[in-house]
Amino acid sequence: MRTVILFIALMLIWLLWSGLYTPLLISLGVASCLLVVWLARQFQSIDHESVPVHLGLSVLTYWAWLLKEIIVSSIEVSRIILSPKLRIQPQFITVTSRARSDVGQVIFGNSITLTPGTMTTSINESGDVTVHALTQNSANGVLQGPMNQKVALLDRSEQHA
Repeated sequence: MRTVILFIALMLIWLLWSGLYTPLLISLGVASCLLVVWLARQFQSIDHESVPVHLGLSVLTYWAWLLKEIIVSSIEVSRIILSPKLRIQPQFITVTSRARSDVGQVIFGNSITLTPGTMTTSINESGDVTVHALTQNSANGVLQGPMNQKVALLDRSEQHA
């Protein structure tokens, strides 16, 4: 099942990024995706982390929410940079991830890093995430914002927390 989903995802991404739909190029795309899936199976690297089908379609709503957060944070960081007073308060904070699986913790850390004004610097085995925040507002967003809960619900590990 994961093998088929991996092939479909690779093929869709290839088609989207290629933009050329001639029979020769499509057949080369199919061949290259099949080669990648075959190699992944040979290395036994198709598992719940590399192809997280357990996240289901709820990942699409999370991505839409995250995109909105990235845009809002981009505007905020742009205002800070363009301000003549440059009011920043760089700081390191630590927040405990509510997601319990490795996949959920990585999604949480990557989501923080994708959001302008914050960057994940480390995640330890107990789920503590160290974050560099550009401003106090960014730090408060990581500590009290809904991202941690949304990732935990996406990870479906909230019930085990």
